[in-house]
Amino acid sequence: MALDLMRARGVDAEIKVVKTSGDLFLDRPLHMLSGQGVFVREIDERMLAGEIDLAVHSMKDLPSKRPPRISIAAIMQRDSPHDVLLSREGYAFDELPEGALVGTSSMRRSSQIHRARPDLRTESIRGNLQTRLRKLQEGNYDAIILAEAGIQRMGLDLEYSILDRERFVPSANQGTIVVAGVRGSEGEAAARLIDHPPSRRETLVERRVLEVVGGGCVVPVAVHARAENGGLRLVAEVLSLDGRRFVRVDENLSGEGQELMDQAEKLGCRLVNMGGRELVEEAIRIGR
Repeated sequence: MALDLMRARGVDAEIKVVKTSGDLFLDRPLHMLSGQGVFVREIDERMLAGEIDLAVHSMKDLPSKRPPRISIAAIMQRDSPHDVLLSREGYAFDELPEGALVGTSSMRRSSQIHRARPDLRTESIRGNLQTRLRKLQEGNYDAIILAEAGIQRMGLDLEYSILDRERFVPSANQGTIVVAGVRGSEGEAAARLIDHPPSRRETLVERRVLEVVGGGCVVPVAVHARAENGGLRLVAEVLSLDGRRFVRVDENLSGEGQELMDQAEKLGCRLVNMGGRELVEEAIRIGR
């Protein structure tokens, strides 16, 4: 998609596939792989070494702390931020039988599942989309939860139910593709041609809240901003691993640029002070 958009704007570009360590250890949950940004760090190194000019990532995989020489050159128009449930019997979430096993690679989703349905069980599931669908069909899980954006990008015609965004607040930057480049480079300038300002506004606000809360992928944190009534509605929450405890903020933001980022930072601080700090520390302690 990024390649097509850049070519449509006269940029001569080609794809180079890069496999990282995170792609190789599919037998481990994501939060057990060492360090945040396991899919990103090695690609950053290749870009800084001049082996590639730009890198395309799912933005929610991008660590909040980035090498100073690398910029977020473009944020593409956001796809669906929703989570969806696929089950072998075609159940919606509330129809799942008591004790059903749900596969997910996300600590956030696991906590939200336990909050909504304490009777359900969750288990980590890794692998690409086809691998996860195969594991579901083979009966390893009664249901799995995925990002709708991933299914749509693959062009798959699947039956699924969309999870309510109020109960299952999405992960920060879910559904967003980012193009990273070296600051001041020709690649960065080319990527800026496909930037989508409304998506940049939403996702950078989410990202700022996530930076304030901290904790990385071991902490169940949800942050979602969307345009409403000329401003942004921001919903964010931090949950305990078992989903029994959580803190949440739901506010309307306005303004642009730094003013908007300052509001996002204040909301993140409020979330932390409401009890988010204790939940973050608890999750990190248990996850070690």
